[in-house]
Amino acid sequence: MVDNNLKYAREELEMTQNELGYIFGVKKATISNWENAYDIIPLNKLIKFCNLYKYSLDFIVGFNRKNISYHKLDKPDKKVIGKKLKDLRNKLKLTQQQIADECSISRATYCHYEIGMNLVSTLTLYTICKNHKISMDLFFR
Repeated sequence: MVDNNLKYAREELEMTQNELGYIFGVKKATISNWENAYDIIPLNKLIKFCNLYKYSLDFIVGFNRKNISYHKLDKPDKKVIGKKLKDLRNKLKLTQQQIADECSISRATYCHYEIGMNLVSTLTLYTICKNHKISMDLFFR
């Protein structure tokens, strides 16, 4: 995620990277990598952060400049998110291959997300939502 607000939110909470790392069970370097977009925070940890500190997912990933629409997010459910992905793809009149191509993943990987076999990756969901101007928060309500 090129323009995430994780660092801003952590600093606003007056937390150190070590403290946030303790909450997530990861090292300070991992937090630094997430904040600087060298690595992508896993979706389940991102949802946990948003719920713990009342941030909208769209704000944390940089879709909104202000944290204006916080609602408690549901725990990531592979099947529910997969159905929402499929419904969105059908609404957009796109094939699995087209979505996979725009996300730079294989069609099989995307298919596994849609059928709820695997939880969609943060980057894939981010890419779909950014490309089609969809709120990421809507996938968890």
